[in-house]
Amino acid sequence: MRQDPLSQKIDWVTVLLFSSLVLLGWLNIYAAEYDPEQNQSLFDFGTSSGKQMIWIATSILLAWGVFFFDFRFFDSFAFIVYGVVLALLLFVLIAGKEVAGSRSWFGFGGFGLQPSEFAKFATSLALAKYLGHATKKLTNLKTLGISFVIVLLPMSLTVLQGDTGTAMVFAALFIPMFREGLPPMLPIVAIGIILIFLLTLMVSQTVLLVIVSVAILLGLGLNAKRPRRLGWVFVIGVIIIGSIRSVDFVLTDVLKPHQQRRIMSLINPNIDPLGAGWNVTQSKIAIGSGGLTGKGFLQGTQTKFDFVPEQTTDFIFCTIGEEHGWIGSIFLIALFTTLLLRLVMLAERQKSVFSRIYGFGVVSILFFHFAVNIAMTIGLFPVIGIPLPFFSYGGSSLWAFTLLLFIFLKLDAHRMQVLQRW
Repeated sequence: MRQDPLSQKIDWVTVLLFSSLVLLGWLNIYAAEYDPEQNQSLFDFGTSSGKQMIWIATSILLAWGVFFFDFRFFDSFAFIVYGVVLALLLFVLIAGKEVAGSRSWFGFGGFGLQPSEFAKFATSLALAKYLGHATKKLTNLKTLGISFVIVLLPMSLTVLQGDTGTAMVFAALFIPMFREGLPPMLPIVAIGIILIFLLTLMVSQTVLLVIVSVAILLGLGLNAKRPRRLGWVFVIGVIIIGSIRSVDFVLTDVLKPHQQRRIMSLINPNIDPLGAGWNVTQSKIAIGSGGLTGKGFLQGTQTKFDFVPEQTTDFIFCTIGEEHGWIGSIFLIALFTTLLLRLVMLAERQKSVFSRIYGFGVVSILFFHFAVNIAMTIGLFPVIGIPLPFFSYGGSSLWAFTLLLFIFLKLDAHRMQVLQRW
């Protein structure tokens, strides 16, 4: 029976979406730093757009190189890849250079490499490898515990580097775990704790504790004859009270001063308009000034006068909003949404559990970056410093996202073959 060539098995729709995002990102990086007085070229290697062109070219080589590996390599060597990346995360704490308060970079001349970016796909591979066995069920406490450890190890090492924003991305891996049978109560409790944390910043702790205490007493009274429910009311009450009481500790002893200011600026944007609130305020001005159709390519005044810091990286979405308006912003969001929905479809059609779990890992990481990055720029989420996938300037992130995506496309291209470990 004749085998179809690999080129016929690759999902070219996803490749087209990837290429479109990378190309649009490159053009907007150029627009974000364009200076009409210097008349800079798109291909000038002294600019961010010129450097990004190098990263794009090397990313294409990486994507091409992924397809030369046997598809079983990623399953068989998942733990080895994971171990190597963990070693790099440890080593960067010792030999890494500090950038913006985070010791998370290796310096190579004028370039830098951030191991935590590569930890995302390595952790997705390790989680898929572990849960890919038919005997591993997330309803089992041991399986659940080991799965959490796989995710928490790189997350903890990234926190130690001072890069809390990147560390938060690993939490998105509860999505593939949920798809594979994670009890829904766990993510519900996690989301509830986050909401309680934010609510405690806006309302007096005393008032909240009184309200919660009254609610617990009512719950105990209404369920006096139902011992099992009494237990749940008590446990939930302890969790809520503990969450409320821990807010001060987290703010003062866990988060750094600049992180505290960013969270407080989210609650009250006017608390530090010239400091922690400056980026978001200017970002919203830039996006709002674009109106329906925008000011036109290379015509963004907020961009030209450098009102928005980090506009080629974390705040690249501002350039879209200012120069291409509401229509351009919706088009970009639609492009990302289409990519995510396409990846969900690809993940669901996988024949192996390993490929399916990894596919949902890809979706969860890209979704977290996409949703949080845009939410940061419009003031709906604290500024945590994570890039817009395939769009923001940066070699480490582009390489890591490319590997993350194309490993999955490689697995998808061989989905009809039985995944046999080496």
